[in-house]
Order: sequence, then structure tokens, then C-alpha cells
Amino acid sequence: MEYRKLGPSGAIVTNYCLGTMTFGWEADESTSHRLLEDYIEAGGNFVDTADVYSQGTSESIIGRWLTANPEKAQKLVIATKGRFPMGDGPNDIGLSRRHLDDALNASLKRLGIERIDLYQMHAWDALTPIDETLRFLDDAVRAGKIAYYGFSNYLGWHITKAVHRAKALGFTAPVTLQPQYNLLVRDIEHEVIPACQDAGMGLMPWSPLAGGWLAGKYQRDTMPTGATRLGENPERGMEAYGPRNAEERTWAVIDAVRQIAATHNASPAQVSLAWLAQRPAVTSVILGARTREQLKDNLGAAGVHLSDAEMDTLNTISKPHMSEYPYGEQGIAQRHRKIEGGR
Repeated sequence: MEYRKLGPSGAIVTNYCLGTMTFGWEADESTSHRLLEDYIEAGGNFVDTADVYSQGTSESIIGRWLTANPEKAQKLVIATKGRFPMGDGPNDIGLSRRHLDDALNASLKRLGIERIDLYQMHAWDALTPIDETLRFLDDAVRAGKIAYYGFSNYLGWHITKAVHRAKALGFTAPVTLQPQYNLLVRDIEHEVIPACQDAGMGLMPWSPLAGGWLAGKYQRDTMPTGATRLGENPERGMEAYGPRNAEERTWAVIDAVRQIAATHNASPAQVSLAWLAQRPAVTSVILGARTREQLKDNLGAAGVHLSDAEMDTLNTISKPHMSEYPYGEQGIAQRHRKIEGGR
């Protein structure tokens, strides 16, 4: 794997990050620990989780591994997130000082560490003044509870406003954004990525394989089964990745990925991940896996380097169209909350 700076900071991370949303959900504790071991053995040093993943179970599983492996743990960069509901009360959600203080302390306890390297706001909160959130984060940095902070699922104006308010107030600035980004979902290139580049922030893309589509998981005329991170279901099909009239674009991208994969003796997943790792502003691509076999295949992307011609082919055929994220109903729901709280 390659080493890259964590956005504009001086911290160094690998260009592939281990995402742990499956821990405690699709992967039991034993499997989760093996995934951690396999990732580290492959040269990775960056682990991402969130308090809401399995309602704290993911962090707890990671915490027990960190405690049992102190020497390996010391070399890792640990990232987690707070914002989404961890209870049913009106203050059990959001980016208020009240909730973030509880959330951060709970994450530190579950992880069994004294400092979180990267603390991320999991989504925008329209109810909490941005100054309140930024002041809390600056205080947390000064207190040594977090080293850096970043955002997730923010729009361009959210990023720009936060960056400039932090500067105006003399607060610590954000270093990263964690957005959905892949060959099928490139809408963030319209304004979100430019806002990050303007601020010098690094990208940590989630869902890099578009719920399995870019791994070659589905075939033409075959309806998807089961759930993915986006929550698509058989009735919705590929609609989660764009309007129905974009279906041919989806298959054209998948076909191009397969063709390039064949020339590299690689899997479609590896080519899709390699494309993302070579995109501008990307610091680290988040790999999510349920099994060791899935992770092994994904990690193989580190050995795939696409030529300029191959990048141009994929860039052209996957040219972005407006789709559900981040401007559709899903994105709107992520950025808002009911005043009474609750799940």
C-alpha cells in the first residue's frame, strides 16, 4: 500500500483503510479480529468505525483487539464518528456539545484508548449552530481527546462554511471528508470535491464498490437480492445509483471495469478500487468486508495501477449524472432530524 498524508495534517495513513461497519453485524468478533490481523499483515495502518455501527458493538470489538495487541495498536490510526442516535431521547443525537461530549467519551471507553486520531461528524446537523460544534471539536483537540477531526456526508456549502468559521474563530480546522464516492456515484465532483480541495481536505470514500455492483456481483436482467449499505431492495434494483434511464450507463461502466480487469489479471473490485485510489484529493479508500476472502480480494487493489488511458476510459464512461445522493431523499434525511429525536 501507499502512504499518504491525512489531508493537510502531518499524520500518515495507508491509501486503503479498513472499514468496520460489518463488525458485530455481518462478521462476528472472531472474524472481525481476523480481518484486522489480515489488514495489518497486508501493510494497512488505518481503521475506521463509528459509534452507531451495531450500536457500539463495532467499537467494542475493535477495543478488545487493541487492548490484546498493544504493540500493533500503537501503530494504527483510529477513526470513529458521532452524530446519529444512540438512544431515544432528543439529546441522544446530533452535533450539539451535549451529545458530542457523551458520544466521544463513550467511544473512547468502548475503544479502550485515551485519544481518537480522527473524530468525524457523521452527517450535518441543521439544528445545531456550526460554531457550537466547532468549539467542541477545538476543545477536544486541546484536551487531547482527539488528534484531528473531519466530516462525513457534508455538502459543499457545509464544508466551506465550517472551514471558514473555524478559521475566523481561531479553531482547529477539519482535515478530511468521508463521502459516498465510486464509479457509479460521482455527483460529489460537482461541488463537494472542489470544496474539499479548496480547503486542502482529504477524501475517505465509503461504498467504493457501490453495494457490490462494481465487484461484478450482479448480472444484466438479474434483480439484486438482499440489502446493502444503501438499503436498496429487489424492488428498487439499481435505482439507488441513479434514475432508471441511467441503467445503460451502469452496465457500460461495469462492462468497462470487467474488460480492464481482464488485462490486469485482476478482479472488477480491484480495478474499481484502484480507480478511486488514483482520483484527485483521495487520501484513503474505505474497504468494507464481511469475510476474509472479500478483504483479501479488495486488498489486491494495492497492486493494481491503472494507466492514464485506462483512467480516461473509466472517467469518460462513468461521467456523473445527478442521482439520489447527495441531493435526493436519502441525503436530505441524513442532514435533518426530528426535534423529538429517536431512531
